Amino acid sequence: MKAVILAGGYGTRITEESYLKPKPMIEVGAKPILWHIMKIYSVHKITDFVICCGYRGDVIKEYFSKFNSSSWNIELVDTGEDTMTGGRLKRIRDHIDGTFCATYGDGLSNVDISGLISFHKEKKSVATLTAVHPPERFGVLNISGDYVKEFHEKHSGESSWVNGGFFVFEPEIFDYLQDDTTVLERTPLETLAEEHKLTAFKHYGFWHPMDTLRDKIHLENLWTSEKAPWKNW
Repeated sequence: MKAVILAGGYGTRITEESYLKPKPMIEVGAKPILWHIMKIYSVHKITDFVICCGYRGDVIKEYFSKFNSSSWNIELVDTGEDTMTGGRLKRIRDHIDGTFCATYGDGLSNVDISGLISFHKEKKSVATLTAVHPPERFGVLNISGDYVKEFHEKHSGESSWVNGGFFVFEPEIFDYLQDDTTVLERTPLETLAEEHKLTAFKHYGFWHPMDTLRDKIHLENLWTSEKAPWKNW
């Protein structure tokens, strides 16, 4: 099974670092966050990666041109600087031949990837996302049982669930993606939720995005103190 990593965004809320490199290449413990995400998948024997490049994709390409790992098969795909999340997925259609994982290139978690995949297969849905309890600044999900019913704009509260990435998709997802302007989290996922084809794998453990410099410092402190919950290798 392949894992697709969306690594083409600008990182506008962490410009202290992203003016030099794409956000997935910002380092935690002297390694790009992209590397950490790939290690998370590798623990679950997913070692084939499709990386959707965009803004400063040259930095990602240069890094992997010098990267020595015979255990990973890495495809770097230019998906455009201004392409939205759904558009990036649509552009890698020819690289996918079955059920696949996907996630954002800026979030770390100790999510059970194997359990996520098993859950997805059991539910026989088109898409499964990982639902997490977040810091308060994210939009929330209305979940009924194991199915996403609605998306809502930003709320706060410990009872809220948000989309934490770490998806599993069937190839049918491409039927819901129109063009480069398609935002995955809007019409495609909203439509799947309405059709009862989007399930939520509830993760109660660690999850944290790297949206701001404060987030980077927090993740760096966890790593240097050897208390990084996502480090399961």
